[in-house]
Amino acid sequence: STAEKPVLLDNVADAEAFISGAEVAVIGFFQEPESPEASQFRLTAGRIPEVPFGLSTSPAVLSHYGVEANTVTLFRMVDNQRKDLDMSNNDIDAEKMTRFIRINELRLVTEYTPVTAIGVMQSSFQLHLLLVTDKTSPKYPEQIRSYREAAELFRGKILFILVDINLKSNERTVSFFKLTKSQLPALAIFNAPDEEQDVLTLDEVSVDRVQDFCNSFIE
Repeated sequence: STAEKPVLLDNVADAEAFISGAEVAVIGFFQEPESPEASQFRLTAGRIPEVPFGLSTSPAVLSHYGVEANTVTLFRMVDNQRKDLDMSNNDIDAEKMTRFIRINELRLVTEYTPVTAIGVMQSSFQLHLLLVTDKTSPKYPEQIRSYREAAELFRGKILFILVDINLKSNERTVSFFKLTKSQLPALAIFNAPDEEQDVLTLDEVSVDRVQDFCNSFIE
């Protein structure tokens, strides 16, 4: 049988283990497990298979997370942030919950799309590092593996972003850094407050190259 979604979380220890076990975790805190809001939450869970969903109606769990009304909360590892969606507003449905999760699900490496762009802009990260590359390239799996490994080293400091040149919506981003397809893969780092930036074209993406590039920019 497939894993039950959402997972029922009956105590604080279960909830903490659930959150710490994933890059992005979503918990629905509900007073009543069979409420209309909870059923919309279950519907949302079915739509986003790659994100773990938990559900709790335990007063101890709700109190531990400071929740008083029906709330959907997204926990993300990349910056130890949580985002709350208050469900007491009657028009919150699966559509709105899905959008809330898609916007806020920043990861160690977040793929840049028109929806995640909103979350990237709203994030507390000032430094953004972009790997601009072609996801259809045979070298891509090795590139992303090294990039993710480097992202671990800067967790909480730099938001690592993947920009696939095959997405039409990413053309503006690529041209913003004055890059052409022949120069890829490339790293682009951007400091949001003062818009300072730097670009490095690469023959290969390695943890050392990424680390050196980030450190020299920070210094």
